[in-house]
Amino acid sequence: MSVRPDLHQHYVRACQNLGQPENPFIAHVLQEADKNYKIRWTKGITLKIAGNNHLEPVQRVADDHLQVLTSVLHNTVFVTGLDLRWNVLTDAGAKHMATFLQENSTLRYLNLMFNDIGTSGAELIARALHKNETLVYLRMTGNKIGNEGGMFFASVLQINSTLEKLDLGDSDMGTQCLIAIATALTQNKSVKAINLNRPLLYSQEEETTVHIALMLKNNSSLVELHLRKHEMKNFGVERLCEALYENSSLRYLDLSCNKITCDGVKFLAELLKRNQTLEILDLNANRIEDEGAIYLREALAVYNRSLRALSVVSNNISGKGLVALSEAMKTNMELSYIYIWGNKFDEATCMAFSELIQTGRLTPSCTDVEPYEADGCVHLAELSHGLQKHYYWTPSYGEETNKAANASLAIAAVSEY
Repeated sequence: MSVRPDLHQHYVRACQNLGQPENPFIAHVLQEADKNYKIRWTKGITLKIAGNNHLEPVQRVADDHLQVLTSVLHNTVFVTGLDLRWNVLTDAGAKHMATFLQENSTLRYLNLMFNDIGTSGAELIARALHKNETLVYLRMTGNKIGNEGGMFFASVLQINSTLEKLDLGDSDMGTQCLIAIATALTQNKSVKAINLNRPLLYSQEEETTVHIALMLKNNSSLVELHLRKHEMKNFGVERLCEALYENSSLRYLDLSCNKITCDGVKFLAELLKRNQTLEILDLNANRIEDEGAIYLREALAVYNRSLRALSVVSNNISGKGLVALSEAMKTNMELSYIYIWGNKFDEATCMAFSELIQTGRLTPSCTDVEPYEADGCVHLAELSHGLQKHYYWTPSYGEETNKAANASLAIAAVSEY
């Protein structure tokens, strides 16, 4: 017979012992966890204490609140995930979390995205991961850890053999730590997904892309790679493609918000003709235009049968290129997800994608457009679907069940926790 957990009472006593006021939001989450213990606790639970809950005002978690919470969870084996995104934790809070990570042996998922943790906090958490052997997924997204903080996580990748997913996007990392991370991943065999979005790069030589390409030649475990906002141009894309001819593990490549033109896409199209591993390609917010779309059509219609999701949102593609992509879907049955909003739709585009949806070739939940008719003409309306739909936020209530609208979760099956 299972013993009923009582996290809330432990929390009340811990607040009294440490002389800290209760945080009503934390108290509420723990009370709900206690109520649902029979349903969820046998498999372990994730405490969702995200500070961006817009349906009701919450008191965001501060450093002192975290000190109390970690003392409550110190010996709690059934809490395997902790979501603390969008709170007000600083380096002092990172110190409490680092102590917890060194002593805890059950936490597998930790989300600290968009707090106020800096370089010294990053060092503390990174050093804790030198000893921690259970954490599988860590999100440090949006904490301004800088180049020096990124270097500490590069050292983690040299030592830790448990971490599978690491998100360091939007954290102001620089050239030095990106090269260090790429070098560490050359030998690391455990990391399956890494996010290096939006570093601060001041060179036009694309040194970081060159080092990442060298890593991909030797790494046989990485499944998911995000290189959004890397100032990447056609030269960098060519280097990546050269490396991916020798790589047989990468399934998800995110090159969104770069400076890739049709010449760069030509290299990608040639890669797709021979690569049978890549499943998701995100080219959102580049400038591939019609010529680039036609290169992709040729590769996808005739040669490639592994790619399942393609995003070409906001790429200055007109009807000619968009119709070409729709034609590729008629012969390539593996390509199931396609996102095209933000381009130049004409009547032919609207008719082509309307036909794909009406015939059942393209499922409405697997694209970001929906046909409608007005004044006897077919038009396309935007849907809020796309790759990484819930990267920065998750629904405030219920569970996200429509994984087709977030293809990275549906296709690249890398364990979260």
